[in-house]
Amino acid sequence: MRNEPDQTQDIKQIAEALSVVNRHAKAAPDPRHLYSIKQKAIHKLLKDKHAKKIGLHFSNHPKRSQQHSTLLIQVDEYYFHLPPNKEDLKELKHLGSLDDSYRNPKPQLNLRRAKQILYQYLGYKPEEENRGYAYNNRKPSYNKSISSWVSGNSKYRDRFYKEFS
Repeated sequence: MRNEPDQTQDIKQIAEALSVVNRHAKAAPDPRHLYSIKQKAIHKLLKDKHAKKIGLHFSNHPKRSQQHSTLLIQVDEYYFHLPPNKEDLKELKHLGSLDDSYRNPKPQLNLRRAKQILYQYLGYKPEEENRGYAYNNRKPSYNKSISSWVSGNSKYRDRFYKEFS
């Protein structure tokens, strides 16, 4: 069984990892996966009683010109927002507008390590990324066309000369 100091340290590290994932998700071109692991980790922390629902905030980003609320959650010394469910809207106190002066502590993890921490906490095994293999072994697309263009065996060269002659 785990002793209390290790568990506290683990929760602090998970909170820091959540902060990194959340920050990267805000700037990512496709943030769905990052927001998904954030949401799953926070729900598990709430279930395990390592996170606490604080209240509701008005969102700074209204949907379809309609004001809506977000759920404020505390994990260790970090705060996060998630969409509230119906019970949250009924049961939790509304805190009004978001306090823009407050910022979470600056995390010291990179995104890769933060994702590893959250994957481990969630018991999630991501698909093996073959990006390194594919990236290192792909050939530039221009090799064949340039070499055949230079050697005189290219239909593209002929088309090029027709357009500009």
